[in-house]
Amino acid sequence: MSEKLTLDRAKELLAQTTTEGHLFEHALGVSACMGAMAKHFGADEAYWQAVGYLHDYDFEQFPEEHLKHTEQPLRQAGVDEESIRAILAHGYGLCTDVEPQTDLEKSLYKVDELSGLIAAAARVHPAGIAELKASSVRKKFKDKRFAAKIDRAVIQDGCDRLGMDLADVIALCIEGMKPFAAELGIGPKA
Repeated sequence: MSEKLTLDRAKELLAQTTTEGHLFEHALGVSACMGAMAKHFGADEAYWQAVGYLHDYDFEQFPEEHLKHTEQPLRQAGVDEESIRAILAHGYGLCTDVEPQTDLEKSLYKVDELSGLIAAAARVHPAGIAELKASSVRKKFKDKRFAAKIDRAVIQDGCDRLGMDLADVIALCIEGMKPFAAELGIGPKA
């Protein structure tokens, strides 16, 4: 029987498949945003952070087959079904057909892309994320040339699925990422 995923276990599992620093940084950014979303929904922050941290379990090894090598290995490692389904659902419409249904799944689907946009906006802000406003990120969201690889349609779809305004979600995620500014490289410029 599997137990609810913990952040320590998520870190242990991701370290088995991942070596690139930027992927660990992304995992931390998504984890931080998921903690903020959990807090908003009155859910288990530590659990949501763990799911967020592990979401790209197979990405480094199988970038062209992302999430095709996740379900069985995680199940064999004793990861709970709720976590596995949320991880699969974050690739909905891109590389899986697992539609996000729960607040956990919809949040992960959305913040995977949004955390990258916020981090990119923080890197060009003189004070980093410390003074970053949701309105600034919203402007960057509208500028398709800024962080061009980020799928804005997924972010908006995720917000719509949750019935939340984009600006509110951005503000929540900024607050979630602030405590991790140093590890994410999004602190004030020297």
